Amino acid sequence: MTTVRSDRGQATVLTVIFMVALLGAVALVLDVGSWFREQRDTQSAADAAALAAAHALPDTPGDATILANEYLGKNGGGSSEVEIVSNTVPNDTVTVEVDREAPGYFAQLFGIDSVTVAAKASARSGGLDAAKWVAPIVVNIEHPDLNCSVANGKPVPCFGKPTQLDLDNLHQPGSSDAAGAFSLINLEAGNTGNVGASTLGEWIVRGYDQYMELGNYNSAPSANWNDSHVREAMDDRLSGDPVLLFPIYDRLIGSGSTAEYHVVGWVAFHVTAYEASGNSGKVNGSFEKVIWEGIQSQSGNNSNFGTTTIELVE
Repeated sequence: MTTVRSDRGQATVLTVIFMVALLGAVALVLDVGSWFREQRDTQSAADAAALAAAHALPDTPGDATILANEYLGKNGGGSSEVEIVSNTVPNDTVTVEVDREAPGYFAQLFGIDSVTVAAKASARSGGLDAAKWVAPIVVNIEHPDLNCSVANGKPVPCFGKPTQLDLDNLHQPGSSDAAGAFSLINLEAGNTGNVGASTLGEWIVRGYDQYMELGNYNSAPSANWNDSHVREAMDDRLSGDPVLLFPIYDRLIGSGSTAEYHVVGWVAFHVTAYEASGNSGKVNGSFEKVIWEGIQSQSGNNSNFGTTTIELVE
């Protein structure tokens, strides 16, 4: 007698096994994708927390941990460790490590309730080797209010103190007789021509849109200070954002249109008033501490004058 067997039951069992395996694989893929997204979000949070913490460096390192944790608390939380170290100057670098629990959903079928995702970021606060959005008015390094104290061998300004900048170079401390230069500067390195009042006005309103490096720069004629383009630009800044970034120079050679300034740094100045009349010019306000866009110094030589830039270093 011949026995006839049916494969229908076996096919059903194999189909069920295959579907279960397929659904499990799809579930794991979805959870793994979710974990990767959480890891990216955690890294972004660590980057931003490190940048926030670096705003307190190097002067108040104790505030860096507070700033990092405040940022994380408002942006997803997680456990964190904050470390302050010294690179080019004391307490200039902060490292933030963040751990977060990323829940598993479908993975719970396999006994995986969650995984820990981790991220690490370091940010550094430092001086500038080059600065962007600079205004074309220079400050003598020997100005009394630029020298309230000394840190790391460099002057520290009298921040917030009412200060007057006399633009006539004959009244600048330590300057040679450079009548006609008038503390206006051509921000285009190597350009010895008359940059023009309209361009100077544009640089005052918006700042120079290229990176200005340290070094020698030619003067701009003093007559430009009384030009309507420059005066209107100063009025615009007074009614809007009154904080300008001025180059600092330590040496002035020549006179008039041939004068050359040696720029050694930058300082922020909060303008409250200005005077443009004939052969005299003044800018009133106060020196300020600022975080500014620039190329960070790797040597620590330009970490004072109150102007720093912050960047991720890891």
